[in-house]
Amino acid sequence: MTNERLLKRTIVKEVIHSRHLQEDRTLRIYLPPGYNEVLSYPVVYCQDGEEFFNFGRIATWANQLILEEGYEPFIIVGVEVNTKVRTEEYAPFGSRFDAYLSCFAEEIIPFIEEKYPVRRDASERVLAGDSLGGSVSVHLALQYPELFTRVISLSGAFYEKSQSMISIHSDLSWLDVYMIVGLQEDSYATDTGVYNFVELNRTTRDLFEERGATVSYSEKDGRHIWGFWQKELPDALRYFLKAE
Repeated sequence: MTNERLLKRTIVKEVIHSRHLQEDRTLRIYLPPGYNEVLSYPVVYCQDGEEFFNFGRIATWANQLILEEGYEPFIIVGVEVNTKVRTEEYAPFGSRFDAYLSCFAEEIIPFIEEKYPVRRDASERVLAGDSLGGSVSVHLALQYPELFTRVISLSGAFYEKSQSMISIHSDLSWLDVYMIVGLQEDSYATDTGVYNFVELNRTTRDLFEERGATVSYSEKDGRHIWGFWQKELPDALRYFLKAE
């Protein structure tokens, strides 16, 4: 990962005003090597956009996949979040949850699609998130299946409310979820309580599979931190993106 060409990257910042959230929202957009507006690209949308770039090193991983492993170039859109209201936006019991889903699907997606040459088919969009970012990505897909069918969940925070919202769906055969959780996440303290993320993810995997979803599921040694997720990101991206 020390190769200098992997560290050269184009990241553009955009700010959009959300009428759903009644505030501005910052987006970080990674443009792949050889970016050309005449072409069209698959796109990965990340919750916790700043952390995916800073701690997940997703732009460097993307360069490696494209430049060294022959993957088709893709665009990444990181949606930033104010950590003070993150739970309110990402958790289904949060006061800003509905507004955040609407902002994402009805404001951010059209903005990106108008300004960047991203493909508009659901099979060419991937949602990615860690912890509550993983669960809110699933909720986006459940609410907007015409937009999103592919989700990367890194140690998803699938609390009871999320599980009950998944369980009301009888057919999830259109959904494809990449799930990973760390075995040392069995008693993780969050701002809403202490949770066994391993059990939460096992139960949620079963809910998905019982409803016909495609699930790639794994458990590995790891804690609920970016040090674990960063190493798992390349495989998660490889799962959904195509080598040329």
